Amino acid sequence: MEDSTLGIGTRLQHTQHGPGVIIAVRYATYLISFINHGIKEIDKTDQKLEEIIPEYLPDQSETDSEMEKSLLKILRYWNGIGEPVPMGDRWIKGTLLLQPADKTLKPKEIPVEDFFHKIVMLRDRLRVLEQNINSHKKLDDEDKVNLQQYITRCYGSLTTFNVLFRNKEQWFIGEKS
Repeated sequence: MEDSTLGIGTRLQHTQHGPGVIIAVRYATYLISFINHGIKEIDKTDQKLEEIIPEYLPDQSETDSEMEKSLLKILRYWNGIGEPVPMGDRWIKGTLLLQPADKTLKPKEIPVEDFFHKIVMLRDRLRVLEQNINSHKKLDDEDKVNLQQYITRCYGSLTTFNVLFRNKEQWFIGEKS
């Protein structure tokens, strides 16, 4: 791809990594969230990149972290591109053991990675539900608030699983008092 300065939100196609969206712009590189390969830093002159839908960047070439967080949230909302969620290192290759109270019954072993994947999928589906409620045209504001409270309580019920996440910013957060 020729050396142009594309902005956050530009959709690209990479011959090796597939489709992606620019989530940060640096001096010589783009930080791109690829649908199937997560976030990668790619040189601006990489010939394997092809621009699909451009968003041109103003004169600023390095993005601010708060702006990046806001734009990532918007991109996830509108593009359905989820972020890669890393599990805490101490749980990798671990096993979750469900032991019945009756010791004559066989326990169930589940790889922690599988369990963690299910938790992340549940979180992502709750987020989509939340977005659908907030953008619903027939629900009034009071109904949206009431439904949102249930989702917040669900997040609160899931805080037990925060121990599995590597990054604190990806934790479940319930109702704050």
